[in-house]
Amino acid sequence: MRRSSIFPFPPLTLIFLLSLALFQTACQSGSAAAPVERQVSPEVITLSTSSPTPAAIPATHTTTLLPSSTHTATLLPPSTAEALPTAKPSLTPSLTPTAEPLTTTLIFTGIIVPARCVQAKLDEIGNPDYPYEEVRETLSAADLTVGVFNATMSDRVEHTGCLTTWQLVGSPDNAGAAARAGFDLMGVATNHIKDCGLMKSWCDYAFFDTLANLQRAGIQTVGAGADLEAALQPVVFTRNGVRFGFVSLGDSKMDPVVFAGEDHPGIAHLIPENMKRAIELARQSADVVIAMPHWGSEDIAIPNWNQQQQARQLIEYGADLIVGNHTHVVQAIQELDGVPVFYGLGNFVFDQGLRDHRQGIILLVDFKGSQYLGYRLIPTHTDADGRVHIADPEEAAEILESIARSSAALP
Repeated sequence: MRRSSIFPFPPLTLIFLLSLALFQTACQSGSAAAPVERQVSPEVITLSTSSPTPAAIPATHTTTLLPSSTHTATLLPPSTAEALPTAKPSLTPSLTPTAEPLTTTLIFTGIIVPARCVQAKLDEIGNPDYPYEEVRETLSAADLTVGVFNATMSDRVEHTGCLTTWQLVGSPDNAGAAARAGFDLMGVATNHIKDCGLMKSWCDYAFFDTLANLQRAGIQTVGAGADLEAALQPVVFTRNGVRFGFVSLGDSKMDPVVFAGEDHPGIAHLIPENMKRAIELARQSADVVIAMPHWGSEDIAIPNWNQQQQARQLIEYGADLIVGNHTHVVQAIQELDGVPVFYGLGNFVFDQGLRDHRQGIILLVDFKGSQYLGYRLIPTHTDADGRVHIADPEEAAEILESIARSSAALP
């Protein structure tokens, strides 16, 4: 049925059309309104204040917190296309974040000596992975894992068996086992790196075989080479955008024949001019320089005067972190001029019999970007046949207490 009305539209429609007409008239008679800018508050992201705090460690442990990271919001400028009547300023915010550094964890272990009774066990069972099987997951979890190899591995050396001897020799199979355990780098500025079997010593062929076997397995070596210049060269790894440079040198109390010279192979000698040169070379291509001295008096938990002086020299020349070894027992931890110094991590894989010589620590050092954050300790126990275990709670407390005592004894 047709609606009877003098208006051609329903009342609500008519009201809408009248309102629209009035709005258009007002727009034509007035000036265009300026756009309203929207204020965007910056987004602030603050780092957690939590930091690695191992139990029962010396009071010298410190953690440095980084400042908060800020995301800044900026408004885009108005469009320059003014000739187009539809062009309008863009109000879309564009976040330009400051990249927050990632956390990198480095692992260091004590001395690795797959020789004597350890190699005899490996020969017996035919399993070179045996020493590391219980700790492989821990070692492999880090961004970078570093050990110290204090023996030789060569097909041209005779294994000594489980005998008391100063000749620390083993099989090339030990290189692949260390790689499968997670090691990326071995410090080789050690006093047994030229051992070559029964009734022999300081053999260059065993030395070169050892370096070649480790490198063939994918493990870099630092601290030794065909001459002194090669021995002083750093090894640099990039992890999470940060370049970590490593140098290693051996103490002057070793037999002089082990030291490299201008025209003969060996290890870098831990003397001031070599320390300075090695750290300068590392600084050219690294953001963080880590010195690995092979130093100290064997069997002594408290670092000697020479170690303490050498630590200060390494720091003076620019080391950012010092991780030492050689003494076969865990030693003190100290901070000098803001640089953490770990004097000795004990034995990791070795057959020595005294209880404190079967103890060591896995050291975890954390960085935020290139900034040192702190450290953690995992105490270990090694069997006489070289198999490594995470220490039980009682022995772990004993190891940490030893570190605390020796640290407290330092000036």
